[in-house]
Amino acid sequence: MCYRIRFCATLGPMGEHNLGSGEHFDLAARVLDAHVAYEKQQLTDPISLLEVITDEVDGALAEAAELTLADAVSPDLIKAVARKYAVQIPVEGAIPELVGEIAARIYNHEANDATAVEEIIDSKRFDELLRGIAEMEVAHRVVRSVLDSPATIEACVEIVQHAVASAVDEPRTAKGGLGQSLRGALARLAEPAMPMIESGVGHLTRSGARFVLRGNSAEVDSALLDAARQTWRKHSGESVGTFRELVSSSDVEDFVVLAFEFWQTFRDTDYFRALLDDGIDAVFDKYGDTPLAELLTELGIGRSDLIEEALRFGPPVLDKLDERGYLDTLLRRRLAPFYASDAFRNAVGDLR
Repeated sequence: MCYRIRFCATLGPMGEHNLGSGEHFDLAARVLDAHVAYEKQQLTDPISLLEVITDEVDGALAEAAELTLADAVSPDLIKAVARKYAVQIPVEGAIPELVGEIAARIYNHEANDATAVEEIIDSKRFDELLRGIAEMEVAHRVVRSVLDSPATIEACVEIVQHAVASAVDEPRTAKGGLGQSLRGALARLAEPAMPMIESGVGHLTRSGARFVLRGNSAEVDSALLDAARQTWRKHSGESVGTFRELVSSSDVEDFVVLAFEFWQTFRDTDYFRALLDDGIDAVFDKYGDTPLAELLTELGIGRSDLIEEALRFGPPVLDKLDERGYLDTLLRRRLAPFYASDAFRNAVGDLR
């Protein structure tokens, strides 16, 4: 009787349906125990687990060869999930803090001091990358856009005008010496004419800047490339950690904060939602009629990869569950309701 009570507790409330028949109860208890033991052995024995994983992967891939992306899910379902995790879930609390801590840990990692820049990317590869970027039409358009920009010309004018004003003002405020006194006197004489001087300097600079900038875009490209190469040669032998002189840990923290603040507002815009939806539609337009197995291959994931990862994570997780007694509990929780149900009683029929 105690065994029947224990079995009923294992089965849960539905086990009460079997109390009226001792034969059905005893059979259910024995078959449940055998079933749990069999499933547990399949999951904990290395050879059996390999067979289970291989069979399941092969079976899933066989089905995936016939099932297309559009058959499996709809664009609306994917959009709903994407919006939830990209737009609705708050990005606050532990997430920014964790990202900041990870960034600080990477920033201070000892590998930065032990690794030279040229170990990450050698000079030949850097030069190829630099030339590739420089030869991209978008790079030329950006440079031309900057050079042709009125803001660039006005910046040149402002710099030159400031230099002229400083050249006039510095001798006037300097102290000591006959030469300084003469230059100061000349500066004071020039002061009333400064508006006209600045206007003339501005006009000349503006005209000259337009001529120089528009006529020397190729030379600018070359100068930028040479500057990048020289900077690379100067620092390629240094450790990655030397760049901490340019970027401090507080800079990294500020960047993380700014990135999260930008993301908080950007993800809530209609513009971002439109891009997100259209990106998902583009995937379905291209791959909607593609079988899932073929899509996995397109992503570089094959049968051996699925088996390898299942064997990487499966055994240690299952061993830990078994060690703590969770595996037996999990299997019984999943299997017991069937053996306590009318479906089991109807399947075995009248045992009398």
